[in-house]
Amino acid sequence: MGNEPSQFSPMFRIDVSAEPGASNPSDPAAATVVLLQQMLVAQQKQNQLLEQLVQSTVNMQKQRSSELQQWKDANPRLAKSCRRAAETLSKVQTEFLESLTDEIDENEEHLLEGEYMLNEFVDRFGPRLAHLNGVLQVLAQLGSGVPAQQQG
Repeated sequence: MGNEPSQFSPMFRIDVSAEPGASNPSDPAAATVVLLQQMLVAQQKQNQLLEQLVQSTVNMQKQRSSELQQWKDANPRLAKSCRRAAETLSKVQTEFLESLTDEIDENEEHLLEGEYMLNEFVDRFGPRLAHLNGVLQVLAQLGSGVPAQQQG
């Protein structure tokens, strides 16, 4: 009554009965073989989809890399400037992280005991750290592959 097959979505039903041409439809071994064959077909389809997804991702990454290299070739001076800026900003980030960790060390008890202090800390350092990381990532990517010796 409560578990009648019509009450379940087709997604949640698995037909484990033997195929119409099977020799003995009540044979559990035959039903298991059929079910395993169905699972194998489904797994092969899943593998094909995964291969397509990987290939698509690789193609997109190659295209992005190619476009980035074209930009660097078209803007060599700016690419070098981005590299220098990323190196400088990396030093700034290191100093910022040092002050952040010092702040944590000095206020360990307050941060552990009170949510207010933790929220204040996150509000104070979080946005700046996130934005600094974002800018540094962009500059580093635009300036990557540009030898530091060729700066000028």
